[in-house]
Amino acid sequence: MSRADLLALTPETLVSLANRGLVKRAEKDLAAGAGPELSVADDTTVTGRFPDGTVTSLPPGRGLDGAECGCAAPGICRHRICLVLAYRRSAEGGERREFVDWSPGEFDDGSLETALGRPALNAARRTLDRGYTARLHRPTPADPTPRAELPTCTVRFPVPHEPGYALTDAADDLRGEVVALAVWAFRAADAEKADAEKADMGGPNAEGPDPEVSVGGRAAPSGRGEQALRSALALADDLLLDGVPQAGPVFAGSLGRARDALASAALPWPAGAVAELAGQLAAYAVRGARYDPERVARLLTELHARQRAADLDPVGVLGTKEAPETPLRRVRLVALGCRIGGTERDRTAEVCFAHPEAGVALVLRRSWDVPEDRSPTGHDLAARRVLGSPLRALAAANVVSEHTARAADRSVTISRGRVSSTSVTPVGTAWLDLPAPLSLKDTAAHLKTLAGRPPRLIRPRVEAESVHVVEIASVGPAGYDPAAQRLEAVAHDAAGNEVLVRAEHDPLCPARLDALAEALGGSGDEPLWISGMLTRDHGRTVLEPLAVLTPGGVVVPDLAPGDGDTALTTAARRTTDPLTHAMESALRALAEAAHHGLRHLSPTARTRLADHATALRRTGLHTAAGLLDELADRLGRDSVDAAVPAWADARIHLMTSLELHLEGGA
Repeated sequence: MSRADLLALTPETLVSLANRGLVKRAEKDLAAGAGPELSVADDTTVTGRFPDGTVTSLPPGRGLDGAECGCAAPGICRHRICLVLAYRRSAEGGERREFVDWSPGEFDDGSLETALGRPALNAARRTLDRGYTARLHRPTPADPTPRAELPTCTVRFPVPHEPGYALTDAADDLRGEVVALAVWAFRAADAEKADAEKADMGGPNAEGPDPEVSVGGRAAPSGRGEQALRSALALADDLLLDGVPQAGPVFAGSLGRARDALASAALPWPAGAVAELAGQLAAYAVRGARYDPERVARLLTELHARQRAADLDPVGVLGTKEAPETPLRRVRLVALGCRIGGTERDRTAEVCFAHPEAGVALVLRRSWDVPEDRSPTGHDLAARRVLGSPLRALAAANVVSEHTARAADRSVTISRGRVSSTSVTPVGTAWLDLPAPLSLKDTAAHLKTLAGRPPRLIRPRVEAESVHVVEIASVGPAGYDPAAQRLEAVAHDAAGNEVLVRAEHDPLCPARLDALAEALGGSGDEPLWISGMLTRDHGRTVLEPLAVLTPGGVVVPDLAPGDGDTALTTAARRTTDPLTHAMESALRALAEAAHHGLRHLSPTARTRLADHATALRRTGLHTAAGLLDELADRLGRDSVDAAVPAWADARIHLMTSLELHLEGGA
């Protein structure tokens, strides 16, 4: 009887279990004839006797950590790796792995305790009591390894029916705990799937990966958390009633205390919204260009939406009560480009990284203060050193680090630590080896798997949620829309799907559009891969680039040199459909009302709301029109406090409707 678990341990999986150096050493020993003499016992224990006298045994069900080896090396050694490779080579058909449709939810707590230990299970139960979220990926013939994306790490199960071989990017002392959490997430999803099938509703995995599931901690926040959320919402309502111009330093201080209270109560998503709201008020106070009335309205709407949905899914809507960061073991990150932002007083660089082992994108953020007499561009920042390397090099590099921590919002911190603990090398062709869904050949198929997600208003506040690398088969000429200050080019992915590559002008990065146009074909070279934010707009697939991998190397448009004075081919401006125009106009009117304050609206402003209701009704959006009419009616009364929930009703409905309309193109 063959050992299916050992046959499933590909060299790539062995690299994840140990490291690339050990695997290469073992492969070299085999090639040199220094491999083991194999024997298989009746209980399928595989034993190898090496020429140097070392004896290594691989009992079933114990993983490589539980193997027995006569060498003095701690942990997984080259003998164990070599024994696995030798067994795979000797087994008939060992190089071919048959697809197994299975779920890690099959492991019971007894088998978990045997494989992971009781202390790890006890720690996992404490997290289970508090509640957590996970996005699950079921095995498919194209990607046979099930995995669970936890808030701060990812767990993979490369060997069917064997918990001992589970892989995670979390630090070794957290491995057992996160593996148990991943198994329980699969178990909860399996139970939901079974219940749905009994009700003839079909399983949740009919169209790809399971939706994000919330496990444990189902009770709504109580005590300190409930009070913190109520206080934050009261401040949001005060701001909505009085308006941004009336918010002074005292109100800003109150927002800061509300943010701290939410964070200490382990409600990170509303805490993030309050922190961003405070940043908007600070930008308005100094008349900063970063202030955006629509952004303020979105944040106020988000707080109302999260408070209303908290009873349905407190963990998914309000955030998990985990540690702010989880330390990772030695990881390799592949840079996908950089985005520059900032205000009159500071500049921010956000470097996006692919974490191949976890299958997700992460963000490393760095900020610098700006002197009053200077206004540095993205190209000026390209020479700033981050992790000991210029930003331009880091944005197109492979980073290997032993000092990395990942937060629940998928931001990452990397410290240089001791000498040689963090290395930065050119990215080369590493993009071509990224796994799905980080790397996409069929954008339409991927976007189809995202259907059914909760609205953006109540989804986790995750960085780089939509960042991918797309393989490009062809790209048409780029055209510039002067009115929208936008560059667009129609490309096709490897599966033939149309992808609209789109970027907008940013004065902080004046050469962004010039560099992108050249990378997309201006130099005569076809792009190979484009990294960026992948979304849908009016039913079209849209990719907003971060970087382009061309035959000449990686181009990062935000860091490109130049003044943006290159003459670009003019493109026809795209028209807005009536539904989108009506909803966007109504949302702008509601944002303007929030900026000035509902208590300070003039009769003319209230009349404009009624006019927008009429426009919505003409397009068939009767529910949205009725909500605006209700708001206008309440604003006309003596006390406008009752207008706050009406404003929130209208904003939530319109924002969700517009999101569905743009993503579906209906």
